[in-house]
Amino acid sequence: MAAENMDKLVALCKRRGFIYQSSDIYGGLQGVYDFGPLGVELKNNIKKSWWESMVYDNDDIEGLDSSILTNPLVLKYSGHEDTFSDPMVDCTSCNMRFRVDQVPESCKKEDLTEPRQFNLMFKTNVGPIDDGESFAYLRPETAQQIFTNFKNVVDSTSKTLPFGIAQIGKAFRNEITPRNFIFRVREFEQMELEYFVKPGKDDLAHDTWVQKRLSWWVQQGVPMESIELYDVPKEELAHYSKKTVDIMYKFPHGVEELEGIANRTDFDLGSHSKKQKDLNIKADVLENKNSNSKLAIQDDNGNWLVPFVIEPSAGVERGFLAILNEAYHIEQLDDDKTRVVLRLAPHLSPVKVAIIPLKKNNNEIVELAMDVKNDLQKLGLGRIIFENTGNIGKSYRKHDEIGTPICITIDFESLEDKSVTIRDRDSMEQSRMSIQEISSFVIKKLKS
Repeated sequence: MAAENMDKLVALCKRRGFIYQSSDIYGGLQGVYDFGPLGVELKNNIKKSWWESMVYDNDDIEGLDSSILTNPLVLKYSGHEDTFSDPMVDCTSCNMRFRVDQVPESCKKEDLTEPRQFNLMFKTNVGPIDDGESFAYLRPETAQQIFTNFKNVVDSTSKTLPFGIAQIGKAFRNEITPRNFIFRVREFEQMELEYFVKPGKDDLAHDTWVQKRLSWWVQQGVPMESIELYDVPKEELAHYSKKTVDIMYKFPHGVEELEGIANRTDFDLGSHSKKQKDLNIKADVLENKNSNSKLAIQDDNGNWLVPFVIEPSAGVERGFLAILNEAYHIEQLDDDKTRVVLRLAPHLSPVKVAIIPLKKNNNEIVELAMDVKNDLQKLGLGRIIFENTGNIGKSYRKHDEIGTPICITIDFESLEDKSVTIRDRDSMEQSRMSIQEISSFVIKKLKS
């Protein structure tokens, strides 16, 4: 059972150190959040899982980590300078600002100002003099530097079609109304793949990537019953898109986009390429007089073609929110009490194993517990916690609430026969095991 509402998740995130409001001691900064000790672990685990599924599991996909500061020419030819803005109106009655298509019925037409364009991109000065001409943008998406690095990747890796370039990184959008916790924010991370194919092979590739992305989300603990597919109508498509399918998720605040898989045709490579007239570009692109590279590839006959591109694009924060929401459970216990438990997939859990000494002031027990902790940490499976509170019950409840799959208790019996108590998060069942068996057990549990 997912969380009843967003407030439950927000409270958990702050209480247990998943997410904090940024600059909270100064009243916060709207649409900007900081990930705490557990949040950064879960976030990194989500990104690691995505990266492994893209780059490590596919021999035809390479990785990239490009700059955040973006040459204005990149965003001119991508269309962002002309299209990345929203018409906004102010209501003189309620003193709120809205996008033209999102004005509530409570606002009267006569109270609205004339629409004004509001640029969604952050702009910053470059160099020592703020003369209004030496500037760059903070990238509004990670995709464009993948396209501008297309030739570099092809030349350095000798890739042939089809192949992809994957990237995870920060993006920035000057959202007018950030809302719904970390769902819509001004600073966020994207996980994007640009998969290049021959024209004519794009429809099949698009369908394939929709199914691959659905499968990945299920593996992260987001079930199909919480997902809907939305085939974006032609009139709603982005200017570059031939077809887009959005993976929609039932967030606590409603059904909204979790990930989009777009067929961007040859728009992007065509837009950033020189000698466009020689390349039989299908998309409607702006004439480019500034590029010094031909972003095309030769086919088997030596003819130049501009690849079509399929783009699965997901926000890390939205993924974080969906995964946390699905994992959140409140369970009734036999003693008429309840427990909150995060049933996270083990590979995503912020803490993999908690080592708990039965008595925190018993040196022998504590030393043995530390030895077990250090041995497990060397396995490289993730974070192993030494939890020396002296209260087993509270420690169990804490680690249920943060999603730790395994708790290991070191007690007086451990000193005698070198055995420990293993507690499972989901079933709460406990069993004894020798210390020598722990490593293989933990590896099997976390890899399952």
